Amino acid sequence: MPEVIPSREDAFSLLKEYNQNDGLIKHALAVEAVMRYCARKHGLDEEEWGLIGLIHDLDYERFGEQHCRKTEEILISKNWPAPYIRAVLSHGWGLCTDIEPQTEMEKVLYAVDELTGLVAATALVRPSRSVMDTKAKSVKKKWKNKAFAAGVNRDVIQKGAEMLGMDLGELITDVIMGMREVAGEIGLKGNPDVSE
Repeated sequence: MPEVIPSREDAFSLLKEYNQNDGLIKHALAVEAVMRYCARKHGLDEEEWGLIGLIHDLDYERFGEQHCRKTEEILISKNWPAPYIRAVLSHGWGLCTDIEPQTEMEKVLYAVDELTGLVAATALVRPSRSVMDTKAKSVKKKWKNKAFAAGVNRDVIQKGAEMLGMDLGELITDVIMGMREVAGEIGLKGNPDVSE
């Protein structure tokens, strides 16, 4: 059967079919928004980048021990394009796959996936509980405290930034800007009127 480029609605339905956990859905929406932001910034395909971001953790809730591998099976069965599937698999490079990020899109996904978690955690400890007034400087401060958001793999983020040839601060800023676009949907609109 020929490959099918899914609509955003199809991709979101698929995500919700395999994930009921609100936190995982918010994470998917955050990564999608950051991918879209970065695609626009580089003049690349925002729809493609967004779909990859939205679906990257498709199998995580139900098949955590087979992470990425189960997503590959599901997307093949849905006739998703091979480059999309490869991109999704590459975000698990060195963790659960041996597919190294090659394209700009793959490198960005690899770099921003974990970073959205650190940005979200930083936003939630602010008085405003909002990503709208979160700055890269605050995230970098939290980065140094290994006990803060301890589940965030800082090595992956660092490696991703290096792959992209980006300064960590610039990468963090891109993630913040992307997440601001969906702040309400991901529960990080908070109350930006509260001053520090």
